[in-house]
Amino acid sequence: MIIKMKVDGLLFDPRSGMYILLLKAVEGNATLPIWIGKPEADSIALALGKVMTPRPLTHDLIKNIIDEMGMTVSKVVVREIVDNTYYATLHITNGKYEIPIDSRPSDAVAIALRSNSPVYVNENVLETKKTDELDEWLKNLKPEDFGNIM
Repeated sequence: MIIKMKVDGLLFDPRSGMYILLLKAVEGNATLPIWIGKPEADSIALALGKVMTPRPLTHDLIKNIIDEMGMTVSKVVVREIVDNTYYATLHITNGKYEIPIDSRPSDAVAIALRSNSPVYVNENVLETKKTDELDEWLKNLKPEDFGNIM
C-alpha cells in the first residue's frame, strides 16, 4: 500500500552538513526524513517558494521535456530503502500508458513540486525507517543550529 505524503519542510542538519527533506502523511502522522544534498534542497526550496529563475534549472528542464513530449508526471513513489539509501520512481504518463523511471527521491520530489504531482511512500518504507532518528535529532536541536538554506 502507498501513503500520500506532502513536503512538510526542509531542515538543515549542522552535524552532517546535509539537509533533511521532511515528508509527512496527508492523513495521519507518519513522517519520513530523507537526508539530501544542498543543490537538491535549493531546488526543492525554489519550488516550494514558487520562485521562477531567469533560465530553467535542471528540474525545470526535466519538467519542460516531459510537458513538450505531451506527457505529465502522474505521481512519485518512494518505493524502498536499502542500506539507508532511498529509491523512488517518477511515473510519467500520456494518459494511455505510464512509464516508471528510477530516481533519487530528492530529484523526484523536486519535479513533482514543479508539476503539482502527488508524492507517495510505500508503507513498508515507513515501517522500515521509523522516525526515531528524526525524533532524536529534533530533541537535540538548538536555535543556533538552523541555517539559511537559500
